[in-house]
Amino acid sequence: MVSLFGKKTSGWIGIDIGSSSVKLVSMSTHGSQRQIDAYAIVPLPATAVIDGNIEVVSEVTAAVQRGLKICGGKYSAAVVAVPSSAVITKRIHLSNLFAGIELEDQVKIEADQFIPYPLEEVALDFEVIGPVAKDPNLNEILLVACRKESADTREDAVNAAGVKCEIVDVDTYAMERLLSLVDQAPDDQLVAVVDIGASTLCLNVFMKGKIAYNREQAFGGNDLSQAIHQQHGLSMEEVDLAFRENTLDPGIVEQMVVPFTDTVVQQVSRALQFFYSSGVHGQLGRVYVCGGVSGLPDLAKRLTEELEIDTQVLTPFNHTAVNRKLNPERLARDGAVLAKACGLALRSFNQ
Repeated sequence: MVSLFGKKTSGWIGIDIGSSSVKLVSMSTHGSQRQIDAYAIVPLPATAVIDGNIEVVSEVTAAVQRGLKICGGKYSAAVVAVPSSAVITKRIHLSNLFAGIELEDQVKIEADQFIPYPLEEVALDFEVIGPVAKDPNLNEILLVACRKESADTREDAVNAAGVKCEIVDVDTYAMERLLSLVDQAPDDQLVAVVDIGASTLCLNVFMKGKIAYNREQAFGGNDLSQAIHQQHGLSMEEVDLAFRENTLDPGIVEQMVVPFTDTVVQQVSRALQFFYSSGVHGQLGRVYVCGGVSGLPDLAKRLTEELEIDTQVLTPFNHTAVNRKLNPERLARDGAVLAKACGLALRSFNQ
């Protein structure tokens, strides 16, 4: 079975392969505190990753190699993630008499009943959660599967860059891990994380720190970047850099960015309407936004006003120590873009 959970090791780096860039984050432990040691954000050509699928492995490999050089240090292993839209998850109950190879075989038998692909085309892994509350003779098992192609292309891109891809995670679990670092919500409070990247808006809602709802929709910052590129002659890389460093011309901001922010607010509101109609009970207590689009001026304030829910930009490194070699102002600007990569880097601590 392909390892989607893996085991703890040292010298790890979290690598988030997005549609417009590759983000890398390296973290370590100092006493009881996590520390960010290094990070990099490397742009990708528009054709390298489409709809969450790596189309040109060599382009992604080149970006990872460049990111590793920026980070410096020696990394023995990496953890990457496949998008939740490419993953099938299911909780099953099996007798606690099954163990080892017998348990693997039984999991495969169960998986074959609901996975719509031949098992030889599937990357499959599982984790024993523990005894079932109503029947201690049964174990609850979390089963995770995706098409091998989704996992293999990520492994190939990272391995070719000179660091071994030890774990293919799922992006929702990376965000779950990150939330445990930045938010100490009461158990009865629902918390949402809205990750808005170049091409996808992903809404994750967590209950008691665990994923309770997930939905992706096709919307992202590429629409705005393309419009600025076409009308003002800036390259896509220049537009993305200007966003992160807040150096866009004030005229462009007024003419194009402010109206786009209105559209973002509408899209987030729409995503939450789908959530509330899904049957998951309870009201959201807090909303976090992350991803490249979260850097739009006053976006969190606008969302707070529209949703009537406290909305904050997700800044993971406000909750960690920071290597003295890093520029704190730049890290503060880039933090929300690095959220998923941070969640992947946290996997090395076996949370």
